[in-house]
Amino acid sequence: MSVYITDEYENDLPADQKEVLSVIIQDVIDEASDFVQCPYACMVEVTLTDDDSIHKINREEREIDAPTDVLSFPMLEYPSPADFSFLDTADVGYFDPDSGELLLGDIVISLDRAKAQAEEYGHSLKREVAFLTAHSMLHLFGYDHVEDDERIEMEKMQEQILEKKGYTRDYE
Repeated sequence: MSVYITDEYENDLPADQKEVLSVIIQDVIDEASDFVQCPYACMVEVTLTDDDSIHKINREEREIDAPTDVLSFPMLEYPSPADFSFLDTADVGYFDPDSGELLLGDIVISLDRAKAQAEEYGHSLKREVAFLTAHSMLHLFGYDHVEDDERIEMEKMQEQILEKKGYTRDYE
């Protein structure tokens, strides 16, 4: 699993804390892939940014004129969530030509929003970033939360991924 993290966040956050967040992001991405039993080595790109930048992306890509906590840009359209069977006969364009890894997509996380939500929910920034990563990875695997039953399923899976890695609400 290759995870490429681009740090565009220029607000107040010490470099050592960003390093810890990068380790957590990698950890959660690996666990999410295992959780859905992805049979391929994958590639994910993650961008850490601020509210202004994610607001701009949200407006341009989704026509929503507001900042958000996380955006997911899946590269694949699954017949059903985490159903990788179509890749057996799929165009090789789904795979990186150099590494052979499955291109899952991109994740953009607003650290401004993550810090505010961590404070609001009474847990650490580390836990909030882990949560946003798990949530976004499920989107990259084709899950959604448009319908109430989908939301309930996603919430349950997110918590299972986080619990498996120890990123519970009391995680420091």
